[in-house]
Amino acid sequence: MEVKRDTWRLLLSLFLGQIVSFSMAISSFTTSVISSLGVDASLAQSFLVYMLLALVYGTILLHRRQKLLIPWYWYLALVFIDVQGNFLAIRAYQYSYITSINLLDCWTIPWVMILTRFALGTRHSFWQFVGAGTCMAGLSLVLLSDSNSPDVQDASKRPLLGDVLIIVATFCFAFSNVGEEYCVKKKDRIEFIAMLGIFGVLVTGIQISLFERKNLETINWSPTLISLFTGFAIAAFVFCTISSFVLKMSGSTMFNLSLLTTDIWAVAIRIFFYHQQL
Repeated sequence: MEVKRDTWRLLLSLFLGQIVSFSMAISSFTTSVISSLGVDASLAQSFLVYMLLALVYGTILLHRRQKLLIPWYWYLALVFIDVQGNFLAIRAYQYSYITSINLLDCWTIPWVMILTRFALGTRHSFWQFVGAGTCMAGLSLVLLSDSNSPDVQDASKRPLLGDVLIIVATFCFAFSNVGEEYCVKKKDRIEFIAMLGIFGVLVTGIQISLFERKNLETINWSPTLISLFTGFAIAAFVFCTISSFVLKMSGSTMFNLSLLTTDIWAVAIRIFFYHQQL
């Protein structure tokens, strides 16, 4: 009976992981299209997501009327790192390609393995490290390919810079994932997502006023652009919601392994929507 329960739990975790993967692919696609339209509003995109999370989960948290299980300043620190990761990842689309970005996003896996070992005491086998090392060797070819890309001469595309931005973003995501895993496993899932939304609105709102206000003033808002921003926000909201379940059920490493299938969607989008050869 216990084995059957574990099997169903694993299957459910895999299924939810693929919902997360699909929602991430949609977020990547909408961000890539927004970038191709010449719009640079990375923080504004994140702001919409955090606002949705704050409205939905913040309302639930207020209805509970309970004290925070984790001090607010820890949430603020975690959210600040998450915001920077989102900013860098979205910014990378200004310079690199959707396929390269989604492939290099896999750098989160070794970061997570290292951080969970020291922060949560998670142990990984020798062959798991061999597998992660093999992935990293393969991903290095992406960097090599982008550094020799013919489009590197195009001022609008600087693939190597985009690759560096997404690699730095993956470390931020790994730190955020490990922190979220601790919060949803040891404390409360709803509280974490609510505070993620509330402090996310605060941090991105301040950064928009400092760094992105002029960009927003120059944007020519159209129904298409509004739809893209809305689609990104909804997809990212689903991503944040479902990912908390996956992290609670199977941890950060399994969560990031589930995201590997996002690459398949990225390749399909690049071929069928951008008509590019790989």
